[in-house]
Amino acid sequence: MTDQTTAAPRSRRLSPLAITIVLVVVLIIAFLAIASVMTEVLWFEQLGYLEVFAIQWLAAAAMFVIGFLGMSVPTFIAIDIAYRKRPVYARLTAQLDRYQEVIEPLRRLVKWLLPAILGIFAGVASATNWETILLWWNSEPTGEVDAQFGIDLSFYLFTLPLLQSVAGFLSAVVLISLILGVGTSYLYGGISFNEREFRISKATRIQTAILATVYLLIQAGSLWLDQFAALTDTSGFATGAMYTGVHASIPGKQILAGIAAIVALLFLITSITGKWRMPVIGTALLIVSSLVLGVGYPWAIQQFKVLPDEQSVESEYISRNIEATRKAYGLDQVKVEPYDAITDAEPGALRNDAVAASNIRIMDPEVISRTFAQLEQLKQYYKFPNSLNVDRYELDGQVEDTVSAIRDIDLSGQTSWYNRTLVFTHGYGMVAAYGNQRSAGGEPVFLENGIPTSGRLGEFEPRVYFGMDSPEYSIVGGDHEKPIELDYPSDVSSGSEAPADEAEDATPAESEEQATTEADAAEIGDGTAEEVNTGRANLTTFAGEGGPELSNIFTKIIYALKFQDVEVMLSGAVVDGSQILYDRSPLERVQKVAPYLTIDEAPYASVVDGRIKWIIDGYTTSADYPYSEIQDMNSLLVDADNQRTSMLAKPVNYIRNSVKATVDAYDGSVTLYAWDTEDPLLKSWSKVYPGTLKDVSEMSGDLLSHVRYPTDLFKVQREVLSKYHVTNAGAFYSDEDAWRTPDDPVASTSEGTANPPQPPYYLTLSAGANAEPTYSIYSTYIPDATGDTARDILTGYLAANSNAGSEDGKIAEDYGTLKLLTLPKSNTIPAPGQVQNSFNTDPKVSTELNLLRQGGTRVISGNLLTLPVGGGLLYVQPVYLEASSGTQFPLLQKVLVSFGDSIAFEDTLDGALDTLFGGDSGANLEDVEGGEEPGSIAPDDGSEPSGEGEEEPSSSGNSATITQALRDMQEALTDRDAAMQEGDWTAYGEADARLKDALERALGG
Repeated sequence: MTDQTTAAPRSRRLSPLAITIVLVVVLIIAFLAIASVMTEVLWFEQLGYLEVFAIQWLAAAAMFVIGFLGMSVPTFIAIDIAYRKRPVYARLTAQLDRYQEVIEPLRRLVKWLLPAILGIFAGVASATNWETILLWWNSEPTGEVDAQFGIDLSFYLFTLPLLQSVAGFLSAVVLISLILGVGTSYLYGGISFNEREFRISKATRIQTAILATVYLLIQAGSLWLDQFAALTDTSGFATGAMYTGVHASIPGKQILAGIAAIVALLFLITSITGKWRMPVIGTALLIVSSLVLGVGYPWAIQQFKVLPDEQSVESEYISRNIEATRKAYGLDQVKVEPYDAITDAEPGALRNDAVAASNIRIMDPEVISRTFAQLEQLKQYYKFPNSLNVDRYELDGQVEDTVSAIRDIDLSGQTSWYNRTLVFTHGYGMVAAYGNQRSAGGEPVFLENGIPTSGRLGEFEPRVYFGMDSPEYSIVGGDHEKPIELDYPSDVSSGSEAPADEAEDATPAESEEQATTEADAAEIGDGTAEEVNTGRANLTTFAGEGGPELSNIFTKIIYALKFQDVEVMLSGAVVDGSQILYDRSPLERVQKVAPYLTIDEAPYASVVDGRIKWIIDGYTTSADYPYSEIQDMNSLLVDADNQRTSMLAKPVNYIRNSVKATVDAYDGSVTLYAWDTEDPLLKSWSKVYPGTLKDVSEMSGDLLSHVRYPTDLFKVQREVLSKYHVTNAGAFYSDEDAWRTPDDPVASTSEGTANPPQPPYYLTLSAGANAEPTYSIYSTYIPDATGDTARDILTGYLAANSNAGSEDGKIAEDYGTLKLLTLPKSNTIPAPGQVQNSFNTDPKVSTELNLLRQGGTRVISGNLLTLPVGGGLLYVQPVYLEASSGTQFPLLQKVLVSFGDSIAFEDTLDGALDTLFGGDSGANLEDVEGGEEPGSIAPDDGSEPSGEGEEEPSSSGNSATITQALRDMQEALTDRDAAMQEGDWTAYGEADARLKDALERALGG
């Protein structure tokens, strides 16, 4: 016998180093998580909405715990019972023996770990339903009932979604527990079978039968709930339970629920008797019944009852859909007014619409944004948005429509952390121009501009720390010996008289410190050093409360981690009192403090009560309103101004503009106002977050004067109304009067793609007979037809009153009124596409446009506006010119107008209107009530617009020959292009006048 040396088994214990590494990793992960949460806590706390964060996180955490325990505990019990009740002397196959040998060493770990993993997944899924549970908990009856069951709508909006979520969760828990219990019993002999027999132990039988009983009872409950969910079913002719749903699907769901409950009882009996025959038969019956009642019977009713006479059979249910849809989308109070539009442009036709005509906006906010940038950007570190805001201000007792934008900061040229974070921290100023005027050179006429800002908007805080394009984060304020934030350059002035590179010096504000030392210049660095050295940069220190303070090393560390910048922690410029500003987009700030809102994509900034404030509309939405048509909200918002499409659909069939929000551009403070206090969703959310909503009575008159009807809500409503303006079920079914929004004729798209819909426009207009001019948003309709049946004629004109008034705490009575002007089918009023085609093909217009394009000058067609004035429809389109080289920005040079089949093309709007209406449109306010003319040309001497239009060039009856006129035109074009490239606007105006004179002589006057 030989001795054998047995090697000592290696210890599987982790070494101290491995344990240390694991602990360090865990601590790092934990600290990063804590840092992430703490930065959110500090952000909400500083803004005054910490309760929103706390409620949201506590609700989500509670739902996670419920989901975790609700899944992990039952699944653990199912595994544990199946193992503990396993047969002691089970006859196992060789294969099962091998399975047990593999599993046994890991059995305890699997028994605990598998339910825990399943619980984590279930907890995460449950946490996403925190809104559902909070809404239900704080709901209250609406006082309105559905058309099928007569149940209060609160059941569908709040209770049904919760019950469906609970039923789905419980089904998953019981089903997974059943599978795990059966699987464990099989592995340990509780269940065995072969070709000759099937064996199941008593314990396994009882466990399986009870779980099956519970599962079928839950399914019975789900089937019962499905009858109510049928009221938002989208498989029929329209959303809701149609004839087949009411007479086949709903009764079928009720019967199936009863069958499922009976089969559940049979399984419960089996757990006692051990007889499987009846529950097996019952299960088979349930499956067959599901096919017959859930598929076969509804199909038969649809084919043999509904389709042969669908219009008549579905009439009642289509009416339900129409009524519910119009109410859910806020269209039940639309005022419909026939509008028998005339087409003859008679002299004086606009006399009764002089106020509306005088406010026609000839400045296209999509086109002149580049003009704003050229004239008012002033420095390379400023920028303007691609689209300007359309707003209005009361000036000297008269409301003026304007186009405006804030001058935001641009960090694209800054490379150092110091500059990007501590120096270039904010934009500066509001720039606003009259919407209905231009200078002699075609530039906007500014009512507020320059640095320091000046004009007619009074004194206000011009600094913009919170804007749509603000830096990701900035560190501001603090106890610095000297200011280090660049406030504004002092070597620039208003850009309204010349491009930015020709601007003159301006006097800096006395309240700000002007940096003059080499040390200051060295600190600021980059492109600002020269400005600081020569005293041409004014510095400031943020004096508000806009972000959490970096008051200790802990806050510096967590923000250094958040933004992955160690400088936040190490920089000596971060001193006591320094604040860190982040999440600065107004949309993001409102969304975070009001997570239940759908935010309008078109925020706008206005000067309100001495501050620049962003005004944002918030919506409460639902997809659970009975019988209301379900739409994808994201697709409804797409038009020429918003061609971004979301990959994720947002189904809605109920929407309310429930909240108006403001964000202060200086300190970022967010204020939420409860706008629609009758909205049941808002009532519930106001209970969830008590104290976060202010009453409309707290809104100042100045703020209310800038509130407007929301863009996105109007887009949704116009698309729904394009079909649901028809209230007769028979006509609705035949789809004989369906409309659509016309394509934008001036939108730029890629080759081979259709133009997107024309966006709605804000204008001061009179919608309908005897209507007073008011600030409104409007859109038009054409027949919804394609191919040979397509007709580009107007069928409807929708306008929403956007004037909320100017009285403190009181919304104007007519605000939000929707008016639909319907045109007779016998009329053939051209739609925007047809009008644009007429503009492009008119011989006189095309000739002059071709002349204007000589030398490479670019002709830009502005937005094509439609106004119901003069008893007909007036179209107005500004035409801009842009040089092909040198300094390039659009200048308004011509205005196209159309009424019926008549077209005019002149230098000014009032001139074009007079030409269009036989020499006198009647729109001159001076003739009516001593006001301004529409589209007047402002003087170039910096004075306020006088209201007198530019004198029309005269046409000489004894002109030179056509040949001489063409030579004069060519010479004038050459001189004008040269003047534009050199920025000589006086010479440009003179050459332009010579061009017009020569053109009229060439065309025979």
